[in-house]
Amino acid sequence: MSKIAIMGAMPEEIAPLLEKVENIKKIEYADNTYYEAEYEGKELVIAYSKIGKVFSSLTASILLEKFACKKLLFSGVAGAINPELKIGDLIIADKLCQHDLDISIFGHDFGYVPEGAKFVESDETLREIAKAVAKENGLLLIEGTIATGDQFVASNERKTFIANHFQADALEMEGASVAVVCDALNVPFFVLRAISDTANDDAGMDFDTFMVSSAKISASFILDMVEKID
Repeated sequence: MSKIAIMGAMPEEIAPLLEKVENIKKIEYADNTYYEAEYEGKELVIAYSKIGKVFSSLTASILLEKFACKKLLFSGVAGAINPELKIGDLIIADKLCQHDLDISIFGHDFGYVPEGAKFVESDETLREIAKAVAKENGLLLIEGTIATGDQFVASNERKTFIANHFQADALEMEGASVAVVCDALNVPFFVLRAISDTANDDAGMDFDTFMVSSAKISASFILDMVEKID
């Protein structure tokens, strides 16, 4: 049976998962903790990476290479750019980009690096499973572009920049780097985010208030998806 990786960035993003899975085995590796577990007959490896693109790249690589996971699901929270997204709403990424990658001085688009891509697309089959879960549970699910960067955005100016240059619907700090790793290793991946703030001047306060509740929404949805994955 192939293993499914489930990632978050922070302890709060995987805690709701660990409360519901069974036969948990902790493995310490590369200054992090990985949890082998089972859920509805599926083998899982769960981990939080710590915040940012470097740590999330490292953790994703370990989940795929050391633990031999064949699919990766990311569960966490994000700031909204799309005005239709409210706190607690769910968004899945059809594609992801790095909004803080900037070599535009050489004539390249923001977010592009030679021999790379400005956008990385997520797995369509996993997105269809997510849509089925949302429909069964009567949940609103928005599909759109998620922008990633090594900065917590709490600025209307920066939010507008990201909207204009990437047409992004939400932003966070790990998704695109995980996407790059999975794409390079040909592993299907999926990124789900529950909205914790609106990335404006009040974002810090909103994040602290709603992060835990939003993380629980995302985690519950991910486990419903696990049940449907072949």
